[in-house]
Amino acid sequence: MTLIRQSRGANPLIGFALDRNLVKHVGQDLQRPECILAERDGTLWAADARGGVMRIETDGEQHLVVQAIDTHFDIGSRAEESLLRGTLPNGLAFAENGDILIANFGTDRLELMSRDGASRVLMESIDGVPLGKVNFVLRDSKGRIWITVSTSVNPWSDAICQGLADGYIILLDDKGPRIVADGFAFTNEIRMDANEEWLYVAETTRKRVTRLRVAADGSLSQRETYGPESLGAGVIDGITFDSYGNLWATMIFADRLVAITPDGDVLQLLDDGTPASTEAFEAAFASGAPVPFQTLMDTGGPLCTWLASVTFGGPDLDTVYLGGLRATTIPSFKSPVRGLPLAHW
Repeated sequence: MTLIRQSRGANPLIGFALDRNLVKHVGQDLQRPECILAERDGTLWAADARGGVMRIETDGEQHLVVQAIDTHFDIGSRAEESLLRGTLPNGLAFAENGDILIANFGTDRLELMSRDGASRVLMESIDGVPLGKVNFVLRDSKGRIWITVSTSVNPWSDAICQGLADGYIILLDDKGPRIVADGFAFTNEIRMDANEEWLYVAETTRKRVTRLRVAADGSLSQRETYGPESLGAGVIDGITFDSYGNLWATMIFADRLVAITPDGDVLQLLDDGTPASTEAFEAAFASGAPVPFQTLMDTGGPLCTWLASVTFGGPDLDTVYLGGLRATTIPSFKSPVRGLPLAHW
């Protein structure tokens, strides 16, 4: 365990637990709102399985932004086809000009979409090899783009197992694209700390966060585990920092929300999973074989089913938005600590 001792006063997150009675829901009839971007004016942008993003205005009005609507997503009658195949916009980030970078987990590409829906492919291979399951994209304050690829296994559900570590990270800057780190167990969301000195990586099927020091040229080194070797039930998906230095994390398939403090302790903020289905998932995962798709489908709680991401927004960056792969709305609540502003803020 890597501990980061800091003197910054009492941690406002200690003792906090989400009161479900205070949760509000944003949006309606959303399709796979896995990742959410928030703007200063209150506008939200959510990934949408119809092939683009859903823009949600502060008054609740919704606008689907796509180049062409894909109708494959029907989780009620075609769950496996909907969640494993077809276009699956996943991680989102704002480009410097305000366009939207989309890590498409279904088409295995990094795409760029303008705010009126015009879309083009930025990357679909590297060194002549198809990318694999492109999961997340992050832009830093220097304008560099960081991309995670979870696995080359398709369908991705077959990679929800122990022992597979074929994920990697791509850096795209003025020198072009290049792989800067590999050997990750289902590379998922990545974030940088306030000074952009370290890159933090959610390693889904190792249930942990790994971090690497970022050099001026974008190279990565000093790879180490941040916090405990295992964050417990479920597998880690989305991560984000608050302004105190807590790293919030979602634990999908157990639908838990936790935070790693700067001292390396783990705080549980929400447990929305169903105990029996979580236990069944853990037993299947411990076997070392890919977790059966039906076992995955049996997991998840009612608040934000298959809890996948956490985002800070609102005028004071103290509103938390949760994204879920099987959710149709975006739960939100007030946090006792502000979020760490992202590069676009």
